[in-house]
Amino acid sequence: MNGIWAIVLAAGESRRMGSPKMLLPYRGLTIIEHVIMNVIASEIEKVVTVLGADKEEIGKLTGKFDIINCYNDDYSLGMLSSVRCGLRSLPDNCSAALVLPGDQPMITTSEINKIITAYRTSGRGIVLPLYNGKRGHPVIIDMKYRDEVMSLPDSEGLRALAGRHPGDTCEAVTDDPCVLRDIDTREDYLNEINKINM
Repeated sequence: MNGIWAIVLAAGESRRMGSPKMLLPYRGLTIIEHVIMNVIASEIEKVVTVLGADKEEIGKLTGKFDIINCYNDDYSLGMLSSVRCGLRSLPDNCSAALVLPGDQPMITTSEINKIITAYRTSGRGIVLPLYNGKRGHPVIIDMKYRDEVMSLPDSEGLRALAGRHPGDTCEAVTDDPCVLRDIDTREDYLNEINKINM
């Protein structure tokens, strides 16, 4: 076991979508099912999925997998509150957490493994993908930063951690633009579906 756990963020209110985006069809399943399957197939040791809005419906889907679900009471405060919820659910022997938003089913298992490999080989405590000069997801955070993440101001968000520790941040260059794409709006969703059908 490598001690690297995944935190899948699936607690958002999908305001810009207008309906629960985790439940939308994607490649014969749903968005959240594909994200979890991609993560489980990677070199991750275990998965924690953070639920919030629409927890009953999403929980029925995530409950099919051998993962841990946690509930974020403060999901309306934004993504950082869900990251904290996930961190609280990790065991003491966890060495690092890979954080992946639940609305990025297009990020492949191979891409997740690239980030894990970069964490293992770089000696850095924060690892994220870099495509065309832009940082994306997923991000790996060493557990030495757990307490700092728990105390980050809500206004800063998780990305502030890399800004605070540039010398301990590794940018893993990738040729996959999917690390920059998420599904926030109906247009985003239709664009991704069109890419599948091309």
